[in-house]
Amino acid sequence: MRSVPASIIIVHGAFEHIGRYNHLIKQFEADGYRVFGQDLPAQGNSEGIKGHIRSFDQYIERIGEWLKQIDEGPVFLLGHSMGGLAVIRTMQELKPKVNGVILSSPAMGILNGASKPMEAASKILNYLWPSLKVDNQFNPENVTRSEAVRIRDHYDQLILKKVSIRWYKEFQKGIRQAFLKVNQFPEVPILVMQAGEDLMVDVRKTKEWFHKIDLHEKTYKEWPGLYHELFNEPEWKQVYTFTTQFIQQQLLKPLR
Repeated sequence: MRSVPASIIIVHGAFEHIGRYNHLIKQFEADGYRVFGQDLPAQGNSEGIKGHIRSFDQYIERIGEWLKQIDEGPVFLLGHSMGGLAVIRTMQELKPKVNGVILSSPAMGILNGASKPMEAASKILNYLWPSLKVDNQFNPENVTRSEAVRIRDHYDQLILKKVSIRWYKEFQKGIRQAFLKVNQFPEVPILVMQAGEDLMVDVRKTKEWFHKIDLHEKTYKEWPGLYHELFNEPEWKQVYTFTTQFIQQQLLKPLR
């Protein structure tokens, strides 16, 4: 019998911050889970120049630090969008001992990225002026159908308005590495949930990566009609229930 509750580490996505998951955290805690979540480097209230990183590895290192804070009990990693990509890269590089991985609309391909001229210029600017910032593509109307969340995000001062050239190039590099090292993903049960009407990430790329991973237990669930932020959609309680069912299935297995 398990005496220690399962811990869930939530890794938020690009431009945002962990505060946008307060409702999810409260629900997990109400159901008996321990939840860990902080702002990623250069986002929210974290340290550093906002919207600028030197390497995507900073995200991997930070998640690794969070994992070390949990000294007992089952552990699950839940990553959304770019946070999902960061979780994938963490699993590939650090291979932590976790009981399961949950990905919400993972950023395996960016929709409406930089224009071709800007893409070409970014390769040069990444060396000459990596900290140069450009407008991001975060639009509340593109990530959720919830009017309440859209209004809240409109006034949220912690949502990034600009990101650096280096941040953008490292994001792209992270995606390439996730595909190149797909066979280095450890044997850990994974649930990939993808928004059916995603206006931020390329659904085809999510499916492509999912089909490439060779695991004994992997589940793909697409949510028709839902926008990018599954846990901020009007139907988020349904998404939550599906998520906890996956977690409970893993908890039925013998302790490692």
